[in-house]
Amino acid sequence: MNEIKVTPEMEQFNKEIFKDNFVPLWIAGPKVMLREPKSKPIPYIWKRDTIERHLYKAVDLMSFENGGDRRVLMLINPGMADLEPYGWGATTQTLSVCVQILLPGEEAPPHRHTQNASRYIIKGTGTYSAVEGEKVYMDVGDYVITPKGLWHEHEHEGTETMIWMDCLDTPFVYYLHGTFFEPSPVKKQPITRKPSVDKYRGGMVRPLCDHKPSVAPCPVYKYDTTLAALKGLSDHYDPDPVDGFVVEYINPSNGHAAVETMGAWLQKLPVGFHGKAHRHVNSVVYHIKEGKGYTIIDGVRFDWEKGDFLVIPTWAVHEHVNKGTEEAILFSKNDIAIFEKLDLQRVEDYTENGGHQIVKEVFNPAIRG
Repeated sequence: MNEIKVTPEMEQFNKEIFKDNFVPLWIAGPKVMLREPKSKPIPYIWKRDTIERHLYKAVDLMSFENGGDRRVLMLINPGMADLEPYGWGATTQTLSVCVQILLPGEEAPPHRHTQNASRYIIKGTGTYSAVEGEKVYMDVGDYVITPKGLWHEHEHEGTETMIWMDCLDTPFVYYLHGTFFEPSPVKKQPITRKPSVDKYRGGMVRPLCDHKPSVAPCPVYKYDTTLAALKGLSDHYDPDPVDGFVVEYINPSNGHAAVETMGAWLQKLPVGFHGKAHRHVNSVVYHIKEGKGYTIIDGVRFDWEKGDFLVIPTWAVHEHVNKGTEEAILFSKNDIAIFEKLDLQRVEDYTENGGHQIVKEVFNPAIRG
């Protein structure tokens, strides 16, 4: 919509109707019906050292005996921090990424909620999540899902500290006023289901019992299997010019994203890879599983290494570079499923300068946080 020339008479009229809770569309239209998306979340990176320092401090301060339910730190996007309460827990406008720590012998009690949730295991072994009556053991690199409405809890049976990435669609559900949370009436769920991973050892075949679609026919995606799929791609195919080699976690009973509102990818950037730039409507949050490199976002270079978290907002031009001596492995969460369901997803290649941006600034979280 085009800007309108406001006369003194119109200004007076606007003041009068504002008092009665009206706004003229000829004034508001250009601000709310934009020619292209304008993201409230901003590009940002959380460094591994900072994350771990705060997590281990939280261990000293918060215990499950004093009423806590989960020992979790939310990664709040600075662009969303002004929202009350607590920036809606938003890493992007739809995704809430968190880091959780659990010590040997600890138990996080069962609950369920209307937010879809997932976790990616960063460190440690010996912990399981009970997901709707199934005991799901978690190891480094595994991707575990708990879609909305499913009971889930965590218990650490091992001997080393566990850290994982949580991702929920909290800001999306909060904005829609659809949030419900329910603590369990029992301390532990009864284990009633056999391990789902045993049903899916055959790869691209589906058990007959899962012919009818369900929300979590297999709640855990093991890292070694997913990494083998990436290796099959990189050994025999050329990399995608933008994203390198990528596999997507899917629900084997329907072929859609493993979690209905949130996509998840595992991505490999070969040594020396410099991807072409592009932008898209969906937002993305990356966890650097392995490697070292940088991503240029709207002309700003974000250097990353193992353990960091990087957010790419809606419609931000970006490109990835592996500057290390080994392959870079990136795990990411996105909201593509939401935008595709609403038929709002767009992807646009960057065509200037041979498809590569000019770096205008190097991001320093110490002075930009």
